Amino acid sequence: MLTFTLSFKNLMGNGKRTWLNVSVLSVAFVVIVFFNGLLDGWNKQAETDTIAWETGYGRLSHPLYDPYDPYTLADAHGIPGLPQEVIAGEQALPILVAQASAYPNGRLVNIMLKGIDPAQSLLALPSRWLDSLPEGIRETTIPAIIGKRMAESAGLEAGDRTVIRWRDVNGTFDAREVTIAGIFRTNVPTVDAGQLWIPLETLRQMTGMYKETTYFVIGEELAGSSLWIGDKAGYGKWDYTPLEVLMEDIENVVEAKKGGMMVISALLLCIALLAIFDTQVLSIFRRQKEIGTYMALGMTRAKVITVFTIEGTIHALLAILLGAVWGIPLLALLRNYGIPMPDMSDQAGLAIGDRVIPAYSMLMILSTVLLVVITSLIVSYMPARKIAKMQPTQALKGKLV
Repeated sequence: MLTFTLSFKNLMGNGKRTWLNVSVLSVAFVVIVFFNGLLDGWNKQAETDTIAWETGYGRLSHPLYDPYDPYTLADAHGIPGLPQEVIAGEQALPILVAQASAYPNGRLVNIMLKGIDPAQSLLALPSRWLDSLPEGIRETTIPAIIGKRMAESAGLEAGDRTVIRWRDVNGTFDAREVTIAGIFRTNVPTVDAGQLWIPLETLRQMTGMYKETTYFVIGEELAGSSLWIGDKAGYGKWDYTPLEVLMEDIENVVEAKKGGMMVISALLLCIALLAIFDTQVLSIFRRQKEIGTYMALGMTRAKVITVFTIEGTIHALLAILLGAVWGIPLLALLRNYGIPMPDMSDQAGLAIGDRVIPAYSMLMILSTVLLVVITSLIVSYMPARKIAKMQPTQALKGKLV
């Protein structure tokens, strides 16, 4: 306790130089917490939105289905060997996918036709809008819903009509008119861009794929069942993809971003620690007589090194306290209002909202605190090692040996 008190008094005696170092280190501390919280918040938000709008908690797909290869769609449909009660339940949502062309305002747009049950509640897609058109309109046209991105690129609005053309299971082309029943807004571009959602049974009749499906979106309860454990004989050799695999793309992008943020955070921390290192070197050079006095009074070299090491470490403790004073209100404000994202941010194909809400976990904050304290301790100890080579008589004269 005496060593800590002595170190603290010596540090306070440096005046403005101490508080300048503390201020710089507090900025680095808050910035590191902010960047990590921003990425964690984006990751959490992207995963939540993707689960709610697209993937559910798992996917059971036809063996030939490849979401990144549209040429597989012609053959990627069939009837899985799932029990009938599973298929009819609310925890397995069938989706049928087919390639098509749309002709909005006289232009040609390649689209993906996706059939979905209008009464489903597993996904956040407003499929109930497919039943909102008057009976007379539904008899003459096909109701459809599209996302905001698709509406903007195709120049369509709610209530507009356009012609779509597709090929059925026998390769025959056919065309019909669709009416846009509604335009939804989502943070997940993979259920929006270039996609047109229509009733599932209607698409099955149009393509001749009766009772067939491209993939099933699996709910949380069914994803946790024992149905997917073991071999695939129980569901007709279809491929089951768990949630962890579906989230890999998002996690890989976030991890790549974290690598860049770590470089920025390391540079900020090194700048702050360099100031502490320079202060310690200068302090030891200027306070040789003080060091010699400590040794002459019976203080061991180890204790003198400890005093100077603690002096540097106190910089980190004060920086954390100062960072908490101004950083907590600032980070709380950013968490309440979020960080606005540019309009073109969704072009990356990942779920990014208009605003990203940072998420600050206690584990992340504590790990940042430990990082700052430990690095400050190491940087403070490095110049203090020189004291071990000093002789008390020479130190009293202000000379290093």
